[in-house]
Amino acid sequence: MRVITGTARGTKLKTPEGMLTRPTTDRVKEALFNIIQFDIAGDVLDLFAGTGQLGIEALSRGASRAVFVDHRQDAAALVRENLRRTHFEDRGEVVCTDFTQYLARCRRKFRLIFLDPPYAEKSLETAIQRLSEIDILSDGGIIITERPLGKPLAEEFPGLTRSKDYHYGKTTITLLRKTGAGGGND
Repeated sequence: MRVITGTARGTKLKTPEGMLTRPTTDRVKEALFNIIQFDIAGDVLDLFAGTGQLGIEALSRGASRAVFVDHRQDAAALVRENLRRTHFEDRGEVVCTDFTQYLARCRRKFRLIFLDPPYAEKSLETAIQRLSEIDILSDGGIIITERPLGKPLAEEFPGLTRSKDYHYGKTTITLLRKTGAGGGND
């Protein structure tokens, strides 16, 4: 697993041992960042951080700052190590807590929010629903979701416009853009 492009291009990221974290494949990550390449700006939230690779890739491609949230201490330590490897420690904040607790107290605005929860959990729609209820996505901001192929996702969420689904092997990516000024189409 590596940073694909940008200022940290080619940097190898540390990966976890065991099966508790499922890093996004380089193929899916490259496709995802090709889709959002013109929207990478401002602050980024990597809500189910795991290794931190999605937020780190965004930092490498020009995002201002990134917040990485994961409830597991070993994952938070892994993100810190990967921020050190890429020299992004000063632009990344790691928060070790449950995503619902983080969202309950979050008062920042984000341009991009990555949602790649463990596939076996039902956290994806819960996170999207909560994000649609609170005002932390900037106008035109995007929620990028990753889920297994065949796992359904509601068609509508309040205040969000859903893109088409993008399929890559066994993975589906869907973008949800905040309705309002500054948004474009996918």
